[in-house]
Amino acid sequence: MLGQRLILVVDDEQTQRQTVAEVLRDLGHEVREADSGRAALDIVRDQAVDLVVTDMRMPGMSGLELLQECRRLRPDVAVVLVTAFGSIETAVEAMKTGAADFLTKPVDLDQLELVVNRVLEMRRLVRENRLLRQKLEETREGLRLIGASPAMAEVMDRAARAAETDATVLITGESGTGKELLARSVHELSPRAMEKFVAVNCAALPENLLESELFGHVKGAFTGADRDRPGRVAKAEGGTLFLDEIGDISPVVQVKLLRFLQEREYSPVGADTALKADVRVVAATHRDLQKMVDKGDFREDLFYRLRVVNLHLPPLRERREDIPELAEHFLRRYAERYQRPVRRFSAEAMACLMAQEYRGNIRELENLIEQAVVMARDVVIRAGDLPCNRDEAPGAKPPAGIEDVRGDLPGMLEALERRIVMDTLAAFDGNKSSAARHLGLTESGLRYKLNKWKEEAGGEA
Repeated sequence: MLGQRLILVVDDEQTQRQTVAEVLRDLGHEVREADSGRAALDIVRDQAVDLVVTDMRMPGMSGLELLQECRRLRPDVAVVLVTAFGSIETAVEAMKTGAADFLTKPVDLDQLELVVNRVLEMRRLVRENRLLRQKLEETREGLRLIGASPAMAEVMDRAARAAETDATVLITGESGTGKELLARSVHELSPRAMEKFVAVNCAALPENLLESELFGHVKGAFTGADRDRPGRVAKAEGGTLFLDEIGDISPVVQVKLLRFLQEREYSPVGADTALKADVRVVAATHRDLQKMVDKGDFREDLFYRLRVVNLHLPPLRERREDIPELAEHFLRRYAERYQRPVRRFSAEAMACLMAQEYRGNIRELENLIEQAVVMARDVVIRAGDLPCNRDEAPGAKPPAGIEDVRGDLPGMLEALERRIVMDTLAAFDGNKSSAARHLGLTESGLRYKLNKWKEEAGGEA
């Protein structure tokens, strides 16, 4: 179904122009008319024209010249040329210049409908393809930023597989770990990517408002309900509904959400009838829902309906190898936003960032980098530009394994390398070949490091 499009018909012959315009209006399109190329360009400049149907030969500006100007002004506009000279040479010239198609005079009205529908459909597909590529590129960038540590590689792999289906996804993890970003990534990688992603913060609304916000209400449902209002479920039709902080919803809303997940139907507040909805649900929480179920604070049946696929985002302190890449990303973002010349971190500044506890996770790291970009005096962010010196940050602890090398940057870096290698080896259940491939090392190189550390530790690896 193409829907209504804005089509511009250009011809100095009034009868021919009006006949073509009338046929296109009967097809349901909005139509503008112009009796010359110059008049047509004025319309193209001012309005979002989808298609131009123009005569080839006109006084002043020919159809080919109009085609060239239209493509210069609006590269995505489609142009169909109409010529009384239906030679192969004319058609070839028109198509080489960028015409979407051509018709010959006298215009066959059935052929006109066929060509216009084909051109508009092709234009729609090209636009959707371009948008989808853009969204996928943005999604890949977002997923890349989450991290490349073994733990995050597993999360991203599971997310990509879950995205191919309509299975309900529950994302768990501490605040600031990027749960909404991961939810958007699941949406963008899914067959629903061209539809809406609608987010609801369940913790930000009281029970009575949350029910109405989710499912909508009818006029007169409560004081102040002066008209019917659709909820977020209706707005997400065909797309994805993201329910953030799902652990904070009340027992009443839990019941109604369970019904929706089971039956894919819901009733707006105050309505007697049920409505159907085709919506994929992704939920997130920083709470331990299993403990809430055990205490009776969260419905067990709803818990299992939500957790068809569980994606757990580890805290940043458990994947410190991702910090440099994330820090570089935020550096580029805020240097561009604030027009600052900052380009890199000093070794001491990076060591400072690596040593933080990050109770606020990625959100805290981002805040640190934003402050540093603002305060930096030159192209390099130095340790003094960061509000994270250990002596000034009570409670901040260095990563495990480097407590005894404070002030010794080479020692800190070697300790960090050892931690990354050992964590990777553990992630692959001790398989040295797999761990070496993941780390970009040869197996002999990995064995050398392990033997060296074993000797330094007096026989303990």
